[in-house]
Amino acid sequence: MNLDAWVTEHFEELVQFRRYVHAHPDLSHTEQPTATLVAERLTAAGLQPVMLPKGNGLSCDIGSGEHLVALRADLDALPLPDVKDVPYRSTVDGVCHACGHDVHTTVVLGAGLALATLGNALPGRVRLLFQPAEEALPSGSLDVIDAGRLAGVEEIFAIHCDPRTLAGQVGLRAGAITAAADFVKVELSGPGGHTARPHLTVDLVGALARVVSEVPALLARRVDVRSALSLVWGAVHSGVAPNAIPQSGTVSGSVRCLDHAAWELAPKLIEQLVHQVVAPTGASATVEYIRGMPPVVNHPHSAGILTRAAQSALGEESVVDTMQSMGGEDFSWYLEHCWGAMARLGVGRPGEALDLHQGSFDVDEKAIGHGVKLLAEAALIALHDRAV
Repeated sequence: MNLDAWVTEHFEELVQFRRYVHAHPDLSHTEQPTATLVAERLTAAGLQPVMLPKGNGLSCDIGSGEHLVALRADLDALPLPDVKDVPYRSTVDGVCHACGHDVHTTVVLGAGLALATLGNALPGRVRLLFQPAEEALPSGSLDVIDAGRLAGVEEIFAIHCDPRTLAGQVGLRAGAITAAADFVKVELSGPGGHTARPHLTVDLVGALARVVSEVPALLARRVDVRSALSLVWGAVHSGVAPNAIPQSGTVSGSVRCLDHAAWELAPKLIEQLVHQVVAPTGASATVEYIRGMPPVVNHPHSAGILTRAAQSALGEESVVDTMQSMGGEDFSWYLEHCWGAMARLGVGRPGEALDLHQGSFDVDEKAIGHGVKLLAEAALIALHDRAV
């Protein structure tokens, strides 16, 4: 098919769709309005989308045949205020698409609509997956898998907006492209008392301080440094008065890791270190470890397909190397079940220094067309390779 012509014809429509989604963001697990909007657009094109049980996500199959590949998008926004002065600024106070999921949704929708025009000429089936709650735990990819929507999928592809890469370029690598991301919360307790007599009680704030400073340092010496297993605290809470030793306190943070094996080891190791550090203080400790997601590990075959697709659809010079990041992405759960790869879609403009998860985040909208061509071409290549 002539993807260039299709994108040119439908580009303004796609931009307006993205702007509407951007102006009407939904938080994780409450994406019913956005899911309904996508379903209506697919239905209008003669397709038959199927909602997830909670109505906050959907899937849609295109074509027929033995082989099945999938394209994935995420629907949710972040609890951040939109500080941009643009006509499509968020209309929901304190909520905005600061991670580009509005672009992901528009790109997968556009790729699906483009592929649907092939009819019986499509060499197999393409499943569009629009998932909820990529930004939350438990993450929405698990909802998709639990609902059976990954059944039969042989290969899956996705994009993630990258403001540090210029529009027209695609960042790719085989192997791990993101990190594992988990959360941990430690609660300490003791009898409390007067700060004049810490020897008669448990110095709870001092015990918390030991956890904050010593556990991350010890953790870095218990695993191979190449795994980059790190624990960074984000919140500490304890006490209300300067002359009273509190009875309880908490510290919580995130665990990130580049290596799958070290990620498997992390919960037991961190709990062990917390208890070892706290024991001399006399405080009691409980550790709540919340599994997030493993690293996204791009399968070499799938990364190769995205490379071929980018070079075919966007030009030989469009593919650039990209580094593994310490960010987490729940696309990784799909890759526990089938081959697949994620590309970093360049959305940056020359001279800008925007970043993800900021209220000022925006994109060069030409990237929408690039993304549509990339994913549609990847689906066609993957199906053709499996058919021959």
